[in-house]
Amino acid sequence: MKTPSILLGTALIGAGALGTAAVVLPTMASSATPCDAALFTIKAGMPGAGSGYADAKVSAKCQGTNLVVTSNGMPSYTFVKKTPNALRTQSWTWTVPASPKKAASTTSVRRYMGTVGFTVTGIPIYAAMEGPMPASEAYGDPKYNGLLDTCGGHTGPSAEYHDHYINSAGSCGFAANRIVGYAIDGIPIYGSRGCLDTACTKTAVMKSGYVRTGNPKKDSWSAYTWKKSSSATTLDKCNGRTQPDGSYGYHATTAFPYTIGCFRGTPVTQQGAAGGPMPPMGPGGSGGPGGPPPR
Repeated sequence: MKTPSILLGTALIGAGALGTAAVVLPTMASSATPCDAALFTIKAGMPGAGSGYADAKVSAKCQGTNLVVTSNGMPSYTFVKKTPNALRTQSWTWTVPASPKKAASTTSVRRYMGTVGFTVTGIPIYAAMEGPMPASEAYGDPKYNGLLDTCGGHTGPSAEYHDHYINSAGSCGFAANRIVGYAIDGIPIYGSRGCLDTACTKTAVMKSGYVRTGNPKKDSWSAYTWKKSSSATTLDKCNGRTQPDGSYGYHATTAFPYTIGCFRGTPVTQQGAAGGPMPPMGPGGSGGPGGPPPR
């Protein structure tokens, strides 16, 4: 018998709207439950992208063993143009396991020219590099190169808004939740502050273990080197850690790689627009192949 799809969370917010959110979990709730569809919401009272732009929409449901998220990809905050590209609605659908598991080995995102995750506000996440164009900044760090707005995003050639960095402030549409997104391996991405005990009575800011060893203008992954640390607040090579309850989670950080440094689980090949490549920023180009690079 086919398992029915149950809509657990939905949000709509835009210019002049107050928005509705199904459930807002406490800021320091325990680690992810098997299906956190109710986390997908946008903070009420957000202004929307601006006059003439569509409202931001995101919804999620549990379907069988998967979490399925749909979004029109619109930011819920004022759109600031950082590239020559326009902003238009998209049709995003992401499907990830609701109960992800760590893989036997990690998967690199060094040349992962496609969506590596998505925020709980419905914005796709790309890894910490741009495409091969323009040549002067090929595969460069978009944050270092000043290409991102204050919330960590910009628009690509397909007029799609996406994040390379996550600013989890309320001004960027995030409600008071610990989880700010999910990678396409199903593992949650927490904000920069993490719990130090299972009850989450003590917290600390988690820090990237990568240090700058070169010039990130080009080939960002060659410009940073991960250094192992004994500090409980320094993240591993994938920009994550084992949480106090034993589960694994990534953390958004202010320093490179900003979201994930590698996949700790098994990335799921997405379908439709969510499975497409990240186009280069240069005019007239077409993106390289999406999906994971060869191991």
